[in-house]
Amino acid sequence: MAENTHDDSLRQVKSCGFLLMKADQSFLLMRHRDRYDLPKGHMEIGETERETALRELQEETGIQSSAIDIDPDFRFEDTYYPKYKRFGGEVVKKTLVIFLARLKSDSTKVIPSEHGSFRWLNWSSPPSRIQNKTIDSLLDKVHAYLEVSQS
Repeated sequence: MAENTHDDSLRQVKSCGFLLMKADQSFLLMRHRDRYDLPKGHMEIGETERETALRELQEETGIQSSAIDIDPDFRFEDTYYPKYKRFGGEVVKKTLVIFLARLKSDSTKVIPSEHGSFRWLNWSSPPSRIQNKTIDSLLDKVHAYLEVSQS
């Protein structure tokens, strides 16, 4: 982490996406070259966070917005300070926003376009440890949210 991590002069980047679940509580992960990650991507000028998340979901998985139910009460946000290759290794202030959604039908097909493959990971309690930097804290928050909303 850089020394100036709270400097407002840093370039700001925002990525938005979904934790997409099936009825059996499994959730979707996209296979990157060296890791698994959620379907998400960079916000474009003029988009809302939700529009970005829906566009990225469709681009990366082929899943249309009409095939999911978005939980209106869940929104996860995290800010961290990675070095960005696309900006020559510059440290940026990155904000990650993740929404929770469920497939309306478990038979909906995932057609990966930007990633080599995908997998549905079974939900566990406590949640799986996948990626310390971003996904693990999201799964912890979803776990707590689901326990409250299902009781």
